[in-house]
Amino acid sequence: MTFKMIGLDHIQLAAPAGSEDRERQFYGKVLGMKEMEKPEKLKAGGGCWFHCGNQELHIGVETDFSPALKAHPGIVVKNIEAVRSRLEENGYEVKEDTKIEDRKRIFVNDPFGNRVEFLEYN
Repeated sequence: MTFKMIGLDHIQLAAPAGSEDRERQFYGKVLGMKEMEKPEKLKAGGGCWFHCGNQELHIGVETDFSPALKAHPGIVVKNIEAVRSRLEENGYEVKEDTKIEDRKRIFVNDPFGNRVEFLEYN
């Protein structure tokens, strides 16, 4: 039997319990991602799900939360400078990385300390 990987369905990040309003503020309002309705059986667990292009970004809650400092989603964007401006206007510190020649990359920590990368191909 053979199989083939065909893509990613979603990426999951973690956040502290009770942080859904801050999740919606950052991922929904600042970044403009549309929130998705979670399946009924998963709603009681907390967190939020968002559309991110053709994929999904799930924010789950952890009782003993610790932010992802190295592991991170890499979100492809169009007009990375507008993303940078939007983040900075909302008080987020943006870091740039130029180590990969064929793309522009910036990093930010979400309100919970998780690293998030945005990239645009040249």
